[in-house]
Amino acid sequence: MNVHARRQPTAAEAALVDAFVDRMGELPGDGEISSARDNAIEALKEQGLPSRRVEAWHYTDLRTLLRSVAPYDSAAGTNALPPIISGSAIAAVSNGVSLVAPRVDGVEFQKFSEKLSEGSVIGDLAIRDGDDTIGQINAAYVTDGWAVSIAEGIELGAPLELQNIQTRGQGHVRFPVKFGKGAKATVIERQAGGEGDGFSTSISNVTVADDCEITWIILREHSEQSTQLAQFIATIGRNAKLNLYVVNAGGKLVRQEVHVLAQGEGCDFQLRGVNLLGGDSHTDVTMTLGHLVENTTSVEIVRNVVTDRARGVFQGQIKVNKIAQKTDARMACNTLLLSDDGEFDAKPELEIFADDVACGHGATVAEIDGNHLFYLQARGIPESEARGLLIKAFVAEVVEELQDEELVEALEGILDKWLAAHV
Repeated sequence: MNVHARRQPTAAEAALVDAFVDRMGELPGDGEISSARDNAIEALKEQGLPSRRVEAWHYTDLRTLLRSVAPYDSAAGTNALPPIISGSAIAAVSNGVSLVAPRVDGVEFQKFSEKLSEGSVIGDLAIRDGDDTIGQINAAYVTDGWAVSIAEGIELGAPLELQNIQTRGQGHVRFPVKFGKGAKATVIERQAGGEGDGFSTSISNVTVADDCEITWIILREHSEQSTQLAQFIATIGRNAKLNLYVVNAGGKLVRQEVHVLAQGEGCDFQLRGVNLLGGDSHTDVTMTLGHLVENTTSVEIVRNVVTDRARGVFQGQIKVNKIAQKTDARMACNTLLLSDDGEFDAKPELEIFADDVACGHGATVAEIDGNHLFYLQARGIPESEARGLLIKAFVAEVVEELQDEELVEALEGILDKWLAAHV
């Protein structure tokens, strides 16, 4: 049990609470929605931002790290970004405001601001638990996003790209997405920022029905001044497959939470993470995975590259229920540490209450292999280029699991861009 003692609020805590009074008249929704917002801000006010004393935030002392909060900037809007994959359907949010919905057969789009005004998403604003700081902030301030519904049996021929663009200032969005039974789709959740100071939260609530095959890619490219707190929350139905890729390639302070429930027999969850960490950034990926029924599988592989004074965190917790026999769950976190000033903390956890399972976890931290580096240099490759090749090979092994060559090429382009700037 985490105890939250009353303390003098920090500048960031005071800014978050004070801004609510100024903006409450502009936020969509009334009645129960307004009450949910009030409850969320009161919880934040009572508990404050989490410190190291809160177990779930032990490696990301938000009370210390979040020293200020960017103010709202109504002039910070922009147009949608060009798609990562040509032909993708784009549903964009800019500066907390949804733009124009695309037209895709079998897919319905509705602005989340409209659903807030209707009062039909009160359940979406529920807080997960007492330590759900991201949920508290987002529930209090969320203004827009896209609610998406994919019909049963639909197979999307091109990816759906959900863009959350925060060029500067502050914005809070939600993406509730429901996949009908037997649907097949690739979704790219693109979290992008400009060069200015920004603060944003984003929550994706995803329902994967029976027999679905879904690939969901979270791609984050923020400025060195931006803070983003995000959640991906999913439930997986019977015989469904969910492949989640998380690629972090920017941001001053980032916390990406992943909360998944494998609740249908025969379902499979795959997580692949790539954290590219440079400068004095702090990036935290925290995952909880619940295996609730028999015969479910999961594999989580996270690759991290740390240079300069950057710090990274991976917390992965797998819970196997007593009735979840025949569970097969495996987790690995591998880190290349390229700087004496860099740091990466890994905390894998297993809580197993069933007795017929195959579960395991592991974590490694290493430098670039000197023998491999010597081998490349001996063949005339300059040291900097040789180091880049070895780093790219370390990360590309995960990225290349994707079946779409154009998507692999796009992600490798982001890796090349990061390597050119940091290695």
